[in-house]
Amino acid sequence: MSGKGHIVHLYNKTTKGNKNMTNIQKEVQVKLAKGLLDVIILQFLNNQPMHGYQIISQIRKSFGVYFGPSTVYPLLGTMEKKGYVASQWNMENDRPRKVYRLTNQGQGVLDFTENSLSLIIKKIGTEHVARLENGVETRNVSIHCLPNKSKVVPTLAR
Repeated sequence: MSGKGHIVHLYNKTTKGNKNMTNIQKEVQVKLAKGLLDVIILQFLNNQPMHGYQIISQIRKSFGVYFGPSTVYPLLGTMEKKGYVASQWNMENDRPRKVYRLTNQGQGVLDFTENSLSLIIKKIGTEHVARLENGVETRNVSIHCLPNKSKVVPTLAR
């Protein structure tokens, strides 16, 4: 159980390397996914409208963390009340589904949050390879904002 009573399940994926490091990585992934769940959902809806189960499945696929309906649907309801998402019932399939889409206000929140996260990550970036170039030590800082989006920024060592 997390702090707010939501159950979070980790996928049991086959992992390689140091088992302790894998546990730390999973712990960090869960912590970030929990803290940024609303932003993650907005990002998914930025790509396409989705129903709740699609969102749950996409989170699981992208982050290896399972947030159940008791976590995701109340959050979607709150985001709808705030005007970040809008929903509409899709009755065309065998089973009616409530489909959520990103609103203009939600796009604004997403843009602001992405910019804020980028700034934070630039300030705390993860140092990778230290090397000497032209007698000056430089380090590559890897910035990971969203799944599958990252850039390496060379910076001077202090």
